[in-house]
Amino acid sequence: MFERKCIIIAGEEAGPKSNKMGGIWNVIDAEVKNLAQMLEDGTIEEDSTPMIFVACPYYGYSGSDWNKGLNRITDMSEFEDFTPDESLSLIIEELRVKGVELIVAARKVEGVEIIYLMFKTSDFCRTFVEYNGKHVCLENKIKAEAYELTGLDSLSYEDMSNRTEYTHYLNLSYAISEFIHTLVELREEKARAYGDELISEFASSLMPSWHVSLHCHEFGVFYAIARLKKIGVPINSVATYHATIPGRVAGHLSIQKIRENDSSWGDGVPKNMATLESLSSYADVITAVGDSTKKEIKLFYGIDSIIVRNGIDVEIEDIDELWDKKLKFRTKIQELTSKKIYNTYDSVELSPEKIIPIFSISRIEIENKGYPDLLDSLLLLDHMVRIEVEAGRLDGNYRVVCFIITAHGPKKNLPDNFPIMLNEEVLIGEELRIQRMIESRGLECSKLPVGSRYVSAVLYPQWLSKDDGGFNMTVDEFMAGCIAGIFPSRYEPFLLTGLEAGKEATPSIVSKVCGFSDALKTVKRLVMGMGGVLVVDNIDQAYLETIADYALTMDYFIDTYTDDKTKYNFLCQEANLLAKDMNWQEPTKQYYEMLTGTKPKSESKKPVNKKN
Repeated sequence: MFERKCIIIAGEEAGPKSNKMGGIWNVIDAEVKNLAQMLEDGTIEEDSTPMIFVACPYYGYSGSDWNKGLNRITDMSEFEDFTPDESLSLIIEELRVKGVELIVAARKVEGVEIIYLMFKTSDFCRTFVEYNGKHVCLENKIKAEAYELTGLDSLSYEDMSNRTEYTHYLNLSYAISEFIHTLVELREEKARAYGDELISEFASSLMPSWHVSLHCHEFGVFYAIARLKKIGVPINSVATYHATIPGRVAGHLSIQKIRENDSSWGDGVPKNMATLESLSSYADVITAVGDSTKKEIKLFYGIDSIIVRNGIDVEIEDIDELWDKKLKFRTKIQELTSKKIYNTYDSVELSPEKIIPIFSISRIEIENKGYPDLLDSLLLLDHMVRIEVEAGRLDGNYRVVCFIITAHGPKKNLPDNFPIMLNEEVLIGEELRIQRMIESRGLECSKLPVGSRYVSAVLYPQWLSKDDGGFNMTVDEFMAGCIAGIFPSRYEPFLLTGLEAGKEATPSIVSKVCGFSDALKTVKRLVMGMGGVLVVDNIDQAYLETIADYALTMDYFIDTYTDDKTKYNFLCQEANLLAKDMNWQEPTKQYYEMLTGTKPKSESKKPVNKKN
């Protein structure tokens, strides 16, 4: 008998890219890539390379997504043809007998094969199985079993508006856990197929005994850990929180709840999701991405956790390559902005090189993401810039354009000159509310050509891509092209966008409430005073002081960009070095040690060049 290690990283957004990506996808993808790299370069030493699986849902066609508004479709274009070995083929066949269909694909990262398990959950309500002597649909079997094992009362959730989402998560968790259950039991089942005891023992000795480690990101797959523990399948498990359900609902009021030790969930908290989330208690280790999340987990669920912060992967190591990239896309943003303003308003043409682009990007949660604070600070910044122009300290031809990139979903058939031209019929829900907030403050860019405003806000209600109908740029290209990013969140357990901006050597302003600002305390800064990442206190300061600080920090980046390019470039370099320092290597090492008990080396092995 021999033992093999198997690591499964699971999450709702874990698998191949779809037409909807988010922070969780980036986190899981980075963990997988870094794990493969460390196994390849010797940072992690194992007698045999563990098998690495990524477990996720599969959305094969339009309409298969439980969330019809997102309409995610799984993109398989980056994957290789994959032929399962005998053991995996047996598992897949056994799962199909149990009503669980899955698609298996693979890709190689640094020479290490990553196997993707993509489960089709949309047909569980139409697939019938035997359960407790009755012929029931698989979905009902899963719900009944979950009640028996963990007390999840799915019947009481049937009248809730999010019941479809809840059911999908339960189905996905079940499918993942059943794959692991089948994997662990396969050796014994195959051995039992032989009548002769000696032959059975011999057959058993030829198959590996699996040491399974399961890392679940976010509440949507926490039931997988709970189910495996309850049915007695031996695994090592880690459950990672990126936020909490009650914390998300409380939003910017979560700080007050922590201070007052108010553990109540509140009326707006979906009980079914929060109950799923509380199942993290079955994990061997619970991790939080930041200090505030750790406090929320303890407050709302009474669960202790360990902080393992998110990181960022920096693909471009040479800063000179980034300067070229930044110049290229800044020029594109400036030229397109000037052209679209001129075409939309039939106005005076602005000098492209005098346009100063900044950006903010996030989910469309107006209060939580601090958009009112941002718009008020832009209004104050406009007055500051005007005074600088009138005092002769700034060229009067400069115009600041802050792009607010947030959307309910992707859009098609957009008007010419989008996003400068923004017809109200294009906007839905909170997008329309943000646009009206911009207009109520007089921050429309129509006022830029005549100089009645020097600062404007432009709503960009679209998912950025090469063919988004606007600037046709990816997120990294847009970030690289802007001179700064600003993230004034009132609720933000972590802030990957701050690191993503730094990855592109773009300075940023973050609120104190962001988990990213907590992480900066542990990083050695390269510049004393005001560096490439500035933190604004939006916790203890009065509101007017906070928006004044946002305006002042934006003005600081604008002044250095217009007056002292050498200093500005140094700020860009510091932002980039901070992102490099907060990479994914340490978090991946921590996760691996928790999952397997194997402590990676502090430094990777370096190849030795031997002379002939």
